[in-house]
Amino acid sequence: MRTCPWWFTWTFDNPLRRLVHDPHKMLEPYVVPGSRVADIGCGMGFFTVAMAQLAGPAGLVQAVDLQPQQLRAAEKRCRRAGVADRVRFVEAAPGSLRLTGPVDFVLAFWMVHEVGDQAGFFEQLRAATEPGARVLVAEPMFHVALETAEGELDLARRHGFDGAMRDGAARFSWTFDLERM
Repeated sequence: MRTCPWWFTWTFDNPLRRLVHDPHKMLEPYVVPGSRVADIGCGMGFFTVAMAQLAGPAGLVQAVDLQPQQLRAAEKRCRRAGVADRVRFVEAAPGSLRLTGPVDFVLAFWMVHEVGDQAGFFEQLRAATEPGARVLVAEPMFHVALETAEGELDLARRHGFDGAMRDGAARFSWTFDLERM
């Protein structure tokens, strides 16, 4: 698997993206004041800021990425938005998310297809969540085949999650909504 290079993120993580993916609208069903949440593959923090705003001062966001350049950009974005105090920036390592649980909600947006050990990925999510926690996975339709996304959903089910594909949850994306069993 190959990780999207940090510099390529600028092609889709820009002000126009809000017209396609409204982070508040997408995340409001999952993130409430006081939530403990994780943005896995946070990139430049497009969703991280909204998660921190929705979780409020009593909440905690873990912004996780393999690339330190992405984490620096996300931290800068969170500082500008005034929410950096409730975000922990976590540099993942190959094979380890370094996620600290328990977490109430996990967002994995356009990144699971880049994970080499997807079984290990879902096992780490299971370990960091408690029964009832939610996970929203979105994969880009223009880059990931439906069969691949369905395979990821099946793998998540084998690792302690229940869920189904959701039409329309994120434009131009195959999405599935999971609940930790």
